[in-house]
Order: sequence, then structure tokens, then C-alpha cells
Amino acid sequence: MKIPAPSDPSSSTSVAKSTNAPKPGQGAPATASSTAAQSTRSAGVAVTVSTLARALEKPEATQASDIDTVKVATVKAAIQDGTYVVNPEAIADKLLSNAQEMLNRTTG
Repeated sequence: MKIPAPSDPSSSTSVAKSTNAPKPGQGAPATASSTAAQSTRSAGVAVTVSTLARALEKPEATQASDIDTVKVATVKAAIQDGTYVVNPEAIADKLLSNAQEMLNRTTG
């Protein structure tokens, strides 16, 4: 199967720019960032980030207090010692509970 060349001359030049090999002395990150900058300029697509997405990006101070560091250290030590016991019944119960909750959210 033969694929015809693009009829838009600007698309062929943007492909040619992005396939150039890096010059000696340049690292891959510099080449990748310049290629990405050229691609975004030639695409002409505006991108906006919602305030919700920006809020999710920033870690909140209250999230750190949600972690019980003493419990984490205890479990970590038990795993390293080989004394940590997995309770398959508790895992199964929690999996079923989570699945039921997800089903209730999608149907309700």
C-alpha cells in the first residue's frame, strides 16, 4: 500500500524539523525541548488549565497529617522482619466493599 505525500507543505516542513539529529555537544533533553517548542508553535493550539487542575497540582498541608507515620514504620519493620501477616479475608472484604461503592456511584 502506498501512502501519498501530504498536500500541505507546512506539515512536511514541521516533520523535517522534528527529525533532525542532535548536533555534537548537544544533549537529548535540549533537542527534545527545542523540538517540543517547535511543535507547539507550529500546531497553533491554545491550551488552558482549569483552576481545579491547578488546585490538584499543589500539595496541601492537611494531606501530610493524613499519613500515620508510626503505623507506616511499624508495618515496614514487620515486613522487613518477615513477621507481617496478610489477612486475605480483610482484603477480599475491602475489595468487595469498594466495588459495591463504585457500582452505587455509577448507578445512583
